[in-house]
Amino acid sequence: MFTVGDAAYRHYRTTADHQRQSRHPTTAVLAHDTRRHPEPGSAEAEETRHPVTVRFTDPHGRTRTARTDALPGLTSGSTVDVWLDEKDGTITEPPMTADQIRSRTMGWAIIAFLAVALTGAAVHVCAARLSHRRDLADWETLWAETAPRRTTSR
Repeated sequence: MFTVGDAAYRHYRTTADHQRQSRHPTTAVLAHDTRRHPEPGSAEAEETRHPVTVRFTDPHGRTRTARTDALPGLTSGSTVDVWLDEKDGTITEPPMTADQIRSRTMGWAIIAFLAVALTGAAVHVCAARLSHRRDLADWETLWAETAPRRTTSR
């Protein structure tokens, strides 16, 4: 569990470092209004995002359009923060946060723990069944030798 967790942590940490180096934030402008939420001001409305077309300038200086998620109720011309991949200038997810790295690492560690526990339980069950079969076979052999002496014929 610790080995898998450590390997996962190192992998996700390296991935996050690479993402921080190859992605950067920029501002995009909405090409049209986003839908309004049925309950403006609610907690759900603050977490909801709607797909919308935006215009932005990529790392090579070209104006591009793409789709991203934005808060409900924004008007055309509003700005939203997006992350761009420096290589091809496409909109991408922000780099992984420390919480995301920790969560994914714990997930792999738990999976490793469960895999070891389930494998151990399966080996135990198989060994117990084989041992039980061997005991029954031995008992059958011993009974075959003993039974004729113990039974009386009438």
